[in-house]
Parts: sequence; structure tokens; C-alpha cells
Amino acid sequence: MESSGNVLRGSLNDFLNFDIDGTGLDRLLWRDFGNGLSMARLARENNAELVLYRIAEQASPNAFLKHEHLGGEFYLVLKGKIVDETGEYQKGDVVFLPAQSAHTPRAIGETIVLVLWPAGVRIID
Repeated sequence: MESSGNVLRGSLNDFLNFDIDGTGLDRLLWRDFGNGLSMARLARENNAELVLYRIAEQASPNAFLKHEHLGGEFYLVLKGKIVDETGEYQKGDVVFLPAQSAHTPRAIGETIVLVLWPAGVRIID
């Protein structure tokens, strides 16, 4: 694990190898945002949410809006790459952003990310 500012990051690539079952992904209920970004909600209780994002290779670079993590954000890049103001994260990288942190992520190529918001998220105008 390494820390950069308030971001905690580590890679699972040295001891974990996983493949994504495309057929299984297709069975999920996806919300299509119309810009190459889709989200499937895996679980929700009160303000806590566990979601899966699928970002198409041709997605708009502005597919994600700038947002704040009220209780922090944990995510695992399952495929592709995510880039934001805090760094660049690729398949196998686990990232934790602390409470009240804000960022505007974008995907490089086709990307799938598992995200946990312990206390929800707020879009920043």
C-alpha cells in the first residue's frame, strides 16, 4: 500500500488474478447514462452503496461528473484504467479516498470498476 496525500492505494496484481464474466455482467440491471457510462447497483442500505461501473471505450471524457464522497470512497479497478486528480489506477489497483474528498475520474479504454460509498456521494456543480 502507498499513500499520496490523502489517497491510499495498493495493487492486488502480485497475488490475485481474476477474469470478468461478460455474460454475468450482461445479466445485471444497468442504468445507462447515455454517454458511455453505465452503473449497476449491487447493494444499498441507507446511504451506503456498492455499485459496478462499466465505461465504454468510446465514452465521453466527461462521463463522470465532479463529485464528493461524504464518507469516503473505496474502489477496485477490475478492467481498464481510471485517471483523476489524485493519480492513475489500473486493473488490480485498490483505492481509498477519504471522507469529503472530491474528484472527477475518467476512464482510459473499456473500464470496469467496483465502488463502495460508505455514506453516499454528492455531485458538485
